[in-house]
Amino acid sequence: MTSIADTIAGPARAESAGNMKVAAPAIALPAVGERELRLDLFRGLALWLIFLDHLPNNILAWLTIRNYGFSDATEIFIFISGYTAAFVYGRAMLESGFVIAGARILRRVWQIYVAHVFLFTIFLAEISYVATRFENPLYSEEMGIMDFLKQPDVTIIQALILRFRPVNMDVLPLYIVLMLFLPLILWLMKWRADVTLALSALLYAVTWHFDLYLSAYPNGVWFFNPMAWQLLFVFGAWCALGGARRMSRIMSSRVTLWICIAYLVFAFCITLTWHIPQLGFLLPKRLEQWMYPISKTDLDVLRFAHFLALAAITVRFLPRHWPPLKSKWLRPLILCGQHSLEIFCLGVFLAFAGHFALAEISGGAAMQLAVSVAGIVIMSAMAWVISWYKRSADKGAKKGAVANADMAGGSL
Repeated sequence: MTSIADTIAGPARAESAGNMKVAAPAIALPAVGERELRLDLFRGLALWLIFLDHLPNNILAWLTIRNYGFSDATEIFIFISGYTAAFVYGRAMLESGFVIAGARILRRVWQIYVAHVFLFTIFLAEISYVATRFENPLYSEEMGIMDFLKQPDVTIIQALILRFRPVNMDVLPLYIVLMLFLPLILWLMKWRADVTLALSALLYAVTWHFDLYLSAYPNGVWFFNPMAWQLLFVFGAWCALGGARRMSRIMSSRVTLWICIAYLVFAFCITLTWHIPQLGFLLPKRLEQWMYPISKTDLDVLRFAHFLALAAITVRFLPRHWPPLKSKWLRPLILCGQHSLEIFCLGVFLAFAGHFALAEISGGAAMQLAVSVAGIVIMSAMAWVISWYKRSADKGAKKGAVANADMAGGSL
């Protein structure tokens, strides 16, 4: 059967038996109806890491990757979203045409938008109740809803057009914007995948050069600049539609491996100076001036490169049919990744609840550990319930109709 990657990117170059050995694809596209469990695993891991990072002064947050390099869970999340979105809707575009695929994408965008509005409403209610019940207006200030309390009519309109967002609610608006442009991205990918990636990189460069951004309400800019973060999303789509297969020889090279290891060690040494300021004198001033600030808002190239290095090493040492992917120990992570929209929304809600518990009950290490573990257990339990419900509801459905994406597309 011809895969979507072969259809869009063209057939792989044949190698005779006497020629050099062909490297395995970096990420092989799964067959229809078969999930790529590595994507689910790392998307679930990203959700857990985001939750831990959103808990203030949390001892378990030291386990997250942002403390040991330039990138964090957001890069993982956006890349996988681009990959899975392209796989699901790219196949739909080839099988049903641009109009049908575009309509499905817009339907998914609407679902994510509704989820964002619902989360916004519940999140506001949660913060307002806690701030009022415990007579602590600092909660409203810390979570960024003071403007809503002052001008609720204006702020609600701004929230509906994605310009106003409380703290920790920046990811979904970014994803909504990226998904809105997915039909154009896929259409260009079908024409010339490499040219599309080049155009994406050009937009990224122009964004940096001319300081392009989207304004937020009441002031400032979007925390995640879509014009910069689109590069990671488009790169994920490019990998899904044949780019990963065509990079397989580079990815399997020992030179690439050592370059990636060297860069990760370099990033670790730099982040070490953040946590131990006394080591700052070891950093050359010229390097410091060139490197800082490392912008998360505009997806600094150092962050992008750090994610690429992590991804290259992960793909090299974690094959698609890695046996532990089928184990019960990784099942909670995989289930969370398979239902990422629901679990992300739940994680935002739980993060503030954990914030409240740490502030009002105890901020000690034991409480931090308890809140972190409880949040992860609740997220895993919810993912299991959603999975059980969907299996029960889909028993009579035709096999093969389940898509290989959740936040990227869900069931087609």
